[in-house]
Amino acid sequence: MADEIRVLIVDDHAVVREGLRTFLELQDDMQVVGEAGDGDDAVALAKRFEPDVVLMDLVMPGVDGIEAMRRLRRQVPSARAIVLTSFIDEDRILPAIRAGAAGYLIKNVEPQELARAVRAAADGETLIDPVVASRLVEVLADERDAPRPEQLTPREQEVLQLIGRGYSNKRIALELGVAEKTVKNYVSHVLSKLGVADRTQAALYAARVGRES
Repeated sequence: MADEIRVLIVDDHAVVREGLRTFLELQDDMQVVGEAGDGDDAVALAKRFEPDVVLMDLVMPGVDGIEAMRRLRRQVPSARAIVLTSFIDEDRILPAIRAGAAGYLIKNVEPQELARAVRAAADGETLIDPVVASRLVEVLADERDAPRPEQLTPREQEVLQLIGRGYSNKRIALELGVAEKTVKNYVSHVLSKLGVADRTQAALYAARVGRES
């Protein structure tokens, strides 16, 4: 199928990879294009197969998941990485988000929630485990000198709120009744004004502001 979501599985445990492959291949709209046991192989396979979504473990021998995501961001920017890990400590969460993770899930995630995250990532949206999101908001709330939302125009604030809900540009365009190209411009302005690297970090900023207000 031309519209199948191409998925690359990255985990150093073969049994985990096999379980993920078995589940994902039961989905009518997904195709597992490869498996890797470490970050180095993950990047090599991503360059070869150009997956839409990469399910990325964090703790692996050799090149870990965070470094692999940094490389993917440079070398295969079209691939959206979802972290799938057992760790929720801030020493791993923050670097993963800053490395470009499009989602962050815990390995006890319900299968259908995992499938929803893969579809969301492929559609340009973001899905973060609620426990992880809560931890991130607490950590980011301690950071100083963050830009205030008042620096954004009213329309940019609307866009930020919708980014915070994990909406893709296409969905934001439908919600606001504007062209998708216009939304892309708004998103670019929001990221620049907030001083964040991508929409995932903007979503976390939106969550933080929502908690403070």
